[in-house]
Amino acid sequence: MSNSTTLYLDLLKLCLTNFLNGATEQTPVQARTRLKQKIVNAFAARGIQMVRPSPFDPALRAEGRDEALPDGSRYWPPYAESMIGLKRLDNLQFCIEDALTQKIPGDLIETGVWRGGATIFMRAVLKAHGVSDRLVWVADSFEGLPRPNDAKYPQDAGDVLFSHKELKVSLEQVQANFRKYDLLDDQVRFLKGWFRDTLPHAPIKALAVLRLDGDMYESTIDALTHLYPKLSVGGYVIVDDYGAIPACRKAVHDFRESHGIEDEMREIDWTGVYWQRLS
Repeated sequence: MSNSTTLYLDLLKLCLTNFLNGATEQTPVQARTRLKQKIVNAFAARGIQMVRPSPFDPALRAEGRDEALPDGSRYWPPYAESMIGLKRLDNLQFCIEDALTQKIPGDLIETGVWRGGATIFMRAVLKAHGVSDRLVWVADSFEGLPRPNDAKYPQDAGDVLFSHKELKVSLEQVQANFRKYDLLDDQVRFLKGWFRDTLPHAPIKALAVLRLDGDMYESTIDALTHLYPKLSVGGYVIVDDYGAIPACRKAVHDFRESHGIEDEMREIDWTGVYWQRLS
């Protein structure tokens, strides 16, 4: 790999995580009392948005960890296109480049893309290596996470991620993020909708890299059920939420056990894991 390719991809990782400018991030003030709401509304009526400095810890950003705020809510990077951190981006690069080197057939996909950062990086790796015969599939509802289906997936009972508006990113915004990096072209395909509706009929012939970031049991098991059969031998499965979310971890174990998968699962960082399909 050329030095210019390495420099480009390393810089892109820092840009996608907003690591370089994290200390200057700001988030809108959340009014939690009537008085504060009146003040916020008064400023908004004059075209002024009230903001506050966002917490930024370089170590946490590098690890892709979300910080806990004093009010008990979670902090997601306000400007970054990706929240997965540098180690998981490094792992994504390794899996793609190894698949290219080994000539493993198939496209690349992420299920659950948030602002599109990981899929933008997928397209960048292909472009940096001059690959024009593979697609990047961007699969998401673009409406946030689904409400838990407690009856069918009791493992998701009590999950409240569907209520977080920060996780609802529109298709148009994700496309704009691709465009910002000059990476929106005909090698990028979007699958909009709930995984249970889109993945069974997705026009994907083969996959070399399958990256899962759906958080929930339902989203994880749906992606594995419908996409793992299309993963080429030698291809890679990456699971973003394995360490952080027990329901996701349970889905991975249930799927591997029911399909007799014994390929070694390797740790990426505090939450991510991956394995290479060997049979």
